[in-house]
Amino acid sequence: MEPDERIAANGDIFVHRLKQLTDEEKGRLALQNARMVPEAKAAKLEREAKRHWDIFYKRNETKFFRDRHWTTREFQELINFDSEQQIVFLEMGCGVGNMIFPLLEEGFSNFYFYACDFSPRAVDFVKSNKLYDESRVKAFCADLTTDNLFENISENSVDIASLIFVLSAIHPDMWPQVAHVAFRCLKPGGVLLFRDYGRYDMAQLRFKPGHKIADNFYMRQDGTRSYYFTEEELAVLFSKAGFEILSNTYVQRRTVNFKEGIDVPRIFVQGKYKKPETEGKFKYWSQNSEEQSCFK
Repeated sequence: MEPDERIAANGDIFVHRLKQLTDEEKGRLALQNARMVPEAKAAKLEREAKRHWDIFYKRNETKFFRDRHWTTREFQELINFDSEQQIVFLEMGCGVGNMIFPLLEEGFSNFYFYACDFSPRAVDFVKSNKLYDESRVKAFCADLTTDNLFENISENSVDIASLIFVLSAIHPDMWPQVAHVAFRCLKPGGVLLFRDYGRYDMAQLRFKPGHKIADNFYMRQDGTRSYYFTEEELAVLFSKAGFEILSNTYVQRRTVNFKEGIDVPRIFVQGKYKKPETEGKFKYWSQNSEEQSCFK
């Protein structure tokens, strides 16, 4: 095992090294540049992002994403509380509730859950779940690239927020706004839990020409989009938003299904970002600011 590696009990490898590409993999990435998504189409994808996700949930309903029963293992912040302490939890980009409902099943009785998503259809699926109880959960629509989340949540009111496989679907120019929204909703000392797709994940390497929008940013067949992150750019993004970086690393995992002959290496990025106990004077990005994103 390398000095900068940690192997979890389930075999996941936590490492601070970018994947080294083979010549074949470099060739795949080079081939993606042969035919890029035209600018007009890329702009249309941005305008119709909500529509594409609504169609996605209409087609797949609640069957596509697996419930995230791994979150309490990966994020000890979810369980390191006195059972009597009341915790406010916000799932940003909740989809159909794949994170909050496993936590409800596990009996997180001292948690009050907020769950928001871009897609009205996804929010409807959350509300129709048999575990949905308005005394414990509030689901609502919100666009994280705007400030409309604060129509349902007060600033400085959330103990723990999650951003799990959400930021990758958002245009890179808008990431600072999303990080800013997360920072504003958390209490001082609150923590943002993050996981998303890592640079050179197998899904990135498999894109064919005609799907690449910009560097490391792609269009899927269904019109939804996906970005593949490095840990360094996430550290810069969340530090600029005012967060302290508690952890920030790649997670290497093998998805194995012997019955179907599948053995796929996956790469994710995982982080924990804390809002300081005492807020300093940070320069925030806003939609009205002239400051431009450094991730174009």
